[in-house]
Amino acid sequence: MQIARFTGTLAIAALFAAGVAVPAVAQDHDAHAAMTASGPRTAAQNELVETVRRATARFRNVTDPAGPGEGYELMFGCVSGGDFGAMGLHYVNGPLVFDGQIDAAAPEIILFEPTSNGRIRITGADYIVLADAWNATHAGPPELNGQLFHYFEAPNRFGLPAFYTLHVWAWKDNPMGTFTNWNPRVSCDGFNPPTASAAR
Repeated sequence: MQIARFTGTLAIAALFAAGVAVPAVAQDHDAHAAMTASGPRTAAQNELVETVRRATARFRNVTDPAGPGEGYELMFGCVSGGDFGAMGLHYVNGPLVFDGQIDAAAPEIILFEPTSNGRIRITGADYIVLADAWNATHAGPPELNGQLFHYFEAPNRFGLPAFYTLHVWAWKDNPMGTFTNWNPRVSCDGFNPPTASAAR
């Protein structure tokens, strides 16, 4: 059962496509046309960014590619989106992914980018919840401070049940918008995946 859970967590690290949230319904994950600069953030959006910063400030000095610890593990290498930029490194907390809850103070994924010296630097956080778990107790899609999550339906290329996700670029400016999934200022060029021998 634990193997199945972390197999799902591995897939969750790739849960990403472009888009910004819009009112009334969760944003479709394929809405690449919505990747435009969002303009000045609202007070509620600024508050969410500050909440994410407080929740992840203890990871600002993490530079070891082993990651922040505390149950967060690197999954899916470094996620790059070609013309859309990249999302970078996803350190995923499996138990948080599968608890069916959204808590701004406890993001399911901490985002980092690889640096040219082989280290890592924090860029933000990503929230994710399985849709069935959320929909069982809520009438609408999840949101944080009015920012609606993006929706991935099933079946999907990750082999996962339908889910909701929201990126928050709290530590790295994103000209496409604070809550879009791809960041053109993030690159995977500095990523050096561990060799099989080093991983043992």
